[in-house]
Amino acid sequence: MIMDQATPKPPSRLESSPNETAALVAAVPRLRHGSVMVIGDVMLDRYIYGAVERISPEAPIPVVSVEREVAMPGGAGNVVRNLTALGVPVAFVSVIGDDQAGSELTTLVGGQPNVEPWLLVQGSRVTTRKTRYIAQGQQLLRADREECRPVHPKLKERMLRIAGDAMVATNVTVLSDYAKGVLADDVAPRLIEIALKTGRKVIVDPKGADYSRYAGADVITPNRRELAQATGMDVSTEDGLVQAAQYLRDKFHFGAVLVTRSEDGMTLLDAHGVRHFAAEAPSVFDVSGAGDTVVAMLAAALAAGLDLATSARLANIAAGIVVGKVGTAVVREGDLINALSSHGGALRKIMNREAALEQVERWRRMGWRVGFTNGCFDLLHPGHVYLLEQARGACDRLVVGLNSDASVARLKGPARPVQPEAARAAVLASLAAVDLVCVFDEDTPEALIAMLRPDLLVKGADYTVDTVVGSDLVRSYGGKIMLAALMPGHSTTATVAKINKK
Repeated sequence: MIMDQATPKPPSRLESSPNETAALVAAVPRLRHGSVMVIGDVMLDRYIYGAVERISPEAPIPVVSVEREVAMPGGAGNVVRNLTALGVPVAFVSVIGDDQAGSELTTLVGGQPNVEPWLLVQGSRVTTRKTRYIAQGQQLLRADREECRPVHPKLKERMLRIAGDAMVATNVTVLSDYAKGVLADDVAPRLIEIALKTGRKVIVDPKGADYSRYAGADVITPNRRELAQATGMDVSTEDGLVQAAQYLRDKFHFGAVLVTRSEDGMTLLDAHGVRHFAAEAPSVFDVSGAGDTVVAMLAAALAAGLDLATSARLANIAAGIVVGKVGTAVVREGDLINALSSHGGALRKIMNREAALEQVERWRRMGWRVGFTNGCFDLLHPGHVYLLEQARGACDRLVVGLNSDASVARLKGPARPVQPEAARAAVLASLAAVDLVCVFDEDTPEALIAMLRPDLLVKGADYTVDTVVGSDLVRSYGGKIMLAALMPGHSTTATVAKINKK
């Protein structure tokens, strides 16, 4: 694990050639073939979304009318979420309290695919939780409840035994340190010692100023501020940052130091020299959890057998994707391929429900009004286009819910659809009036509407407001219903019947 201490070569800036990009795209499906053990501080991240329409009469503070709540694993748990989003099998070891938050975390982590959870319970411990209140796309308040102290000695020994066994069964180990106590005292050094003996790579996401606890790790991933704190050196310039990273690598025998630099990208220093990766983010909405994404992607790539430079490049691309999402988000295989591919074009508009929700949240954060309409759109005709253009003209971004093949067959009969859902989605996505296409398998889009909560719901004028599916829900939270004018003389059913007569 200790690499030779060669003097770093002059920094190089890595630009992807078409062949390198194609190689990266081909590498993405390999990520799921490795396995990772994650150990560290888990916490419960809760997001409370609502609207602010008035100031409290009790104090000069906004009153949030709560609309929905979302809870997810944070801290080391977010590293796990990012790994499972890529399809990587994970063994997860952490400590929680015997409380409601701990119980909720157990359910949330256990619900992740391909996870072997070892969430050990310490009765007197408070499970870390962070609650964020968000309205109109802005975070108004964060309330934390936490207890930062080492794990009980007996529980610590049990945790180390479990982690050692899990390390042997996986390819790469991640130490996710949030300074809440799971990796306190001698836990991190002992884990790295076990890794040395078993020949496993160790990636450390560090915390605090004492990096001697992580000595001998293969890769350490401080951000710029953490690097300055650990070294006491000026890292405001590129040269200063490289010198500080080299100081850490020499002093603590790290195989490599990967410094995350926010809008300036990332810098990798190892035995082969210094490489800079330019920031990949086209827009930044939320940096929450970006460091977790970097660590998870790096671990997944190394576990799959990719070299460190390629792994770092993928981690940099993943960071650029996740900061363009809202909240503590994750990066999926499709996100990576879309970001890497220059040929995605309109097909990038076609998303599954989770990705659609993330996109809609981004649009809302920009203050844009989101519209929604739905249909089978089998044999797209001018009447469809006319409706879609009206809908798009009444909002800032338009989402189209598309009935799946199975759904169309149930609604229209076994001879329909004429075109499969992939073709129908591609044609819709090619229209300038359409910003997002999401396929749903139910008979109605009610569940999709409830998830996306559009500001505007659009159907044709052959409906009434009361007969539009989802109208009651949309109106309940202040959304509007629009009945678009119809273009007479156009019908897919009539067209199909005419074709069948010939």
